[in-house]
Amino acid sequence: MEEKVTKAIQDDYPEEFAWCYGCGRMNEDGHHFRTALDGEQTITIYTPESEHTAIPGFVYGGVIASLIDCHGTGSAAIALHRKNGHEIGDGTEPPRFVTGSLKVDFLRPTPQGTPLKAIGSVEEIHPKKFKVDVEVWAADECCAKGEVIAVVMPANFMKK
Repeated sequence: MEEKVTKAIQDDYPEEFAWCYGCGRMNEDGHHFRTALDGEQTITIYTPESEHTAIPGFVYGGVIASLIDCHGTGSAAIALHRKNGHEIGDGTEPPRFVTGSLKVDFLRPTPQGTPLKAIGSVEEIHPKKFKVDVEVWAADECCAKGEVIAVVMPANFMKK
């Protein structure tokens, strides 16, 4: 899998909202997940590091859950941004989402050393809530499926 995300929604988040351990570009120690549009679906490509091991040769499930979580909220941001008439990288600040619900089903052990591809399908279920179905693939095997209910971040979320 040689794919790469070049224009990610997370690149457009303002600095004060870019600290998430999963997808925040400002978090030096984070995963730096990057979510983009791929046709009508969304995509994140990520290769876990050696420290993300459950048992030798396999990825820790918490990393998979984190990937599904951040991919879901990023996918919802893309969907609402497009609904509002914008595209990734157009200079308009995208909406931010928080996780209302996260469901993960682990289908098979996820091999270490393989790029993972999260693929999302987004459905609006309320003006401020989106459901994102996510599949995580390692090469040609679907290793996990998840569902994220992403909620528009409340205006007072970052107020001190």
